[in-house]
Amino acid sequence: MRTILIQLDTDPIPSTFDRVVAIDAGVDELFTAGGVTPQNVVPLVHGAMFTRGPKDLKHTAIFIGGSDVRAGEALFDAVRKTFFGPVRVSVMMDSNGCNTTAAAAVLSASKHLPLDQVDAAVLGGTGPVGLRAAELLARRGARVRLYSRSRERAENACHTLSERLPGTKLFAGELQPGPALAKELAGVDLLIAAGAAGVQFLAADDLAAIESLQVAVDLNAVPPVGLGGIEITDKAAVKQHALCYGAIGVGGLKMKIHKAAISQLFESNDQIFDAQAIDRIGTTLVSAT
Repeated sequence: MRTILIQLDTDPIPSTFDRVVAIDAGVDELFTAGGVTPQNVVPLVHGAMFTRGPKDLKHTAIFIGGSDVRAGEALFDAVRKTFFGPVRVSVMMDSNGCNTTAAAAVLSASKHLPLDQVDAAVLGGTGPVGLRAAELLARRGARVRLYSRSRERAENACHTLSERLPGTKLFAGELQPGPALAKELAGVDLLIAAGAAGVQFLAADDLAAIESLQVAVDLNAVPPVGLGGIEITDKAAVKQHALCYGAIGVGGLKMKIHKAAISQLFESNDQIFDAQAIDRIGTTLVSAT
């Protein structure tokens, strides 16, 4: 039986990026729908649930994408609430690449550092990728400093994560780009920049001033990059005294995780691929190399 992936996109025009990855992951048939909302999604999900017998439902899966991560999360919840009993299909949410990118960033760092022993900082930590990266680091036992332009948002994010992950070490910080931030980051082993496109947090000299830094990951591919001196193609490149990754340097692993997750959707009909599940897939890939 042929595998069918139903791509539900919150944007009016479904992402060509996600479509290409789905085909490269080996999907036999790809159906796409744009402008999907929690209000209009139920008939689309029913179409996936009721067209094949229970034993064949694993050959159908749903992918949720789009540029708006919050809209994707709402759609993800609506899809899962539509299922009942064994009548369901597997579903993956990766709006704007948030889950696969965060997993790839953390796993790239894990190749060089024992994450349960590091002092990590996430810049742009209340954004979709930064928040997920902070959570994945905290789950691994890292001490995480979560920075946002708003201290209140950073504190709220830390509180939410701490309730979900009791005993984790999370600390909120307010972003003040430049030398002041570099001084505040003294003692940090790992730095992940996950800010908005075109926003630079630290110039090259400021980044070099963080003497404790061992690994730096910049997920911004749009000039100016978030961490000065890091090229988007850097992959464990030695810059000053740290190993550095740029957006494309992390992107190779991100693509492997994305394709593997799509393939694994069709192993059963009851899988839910959120950030944590996608991270487990990535961990398996990294362990195998």
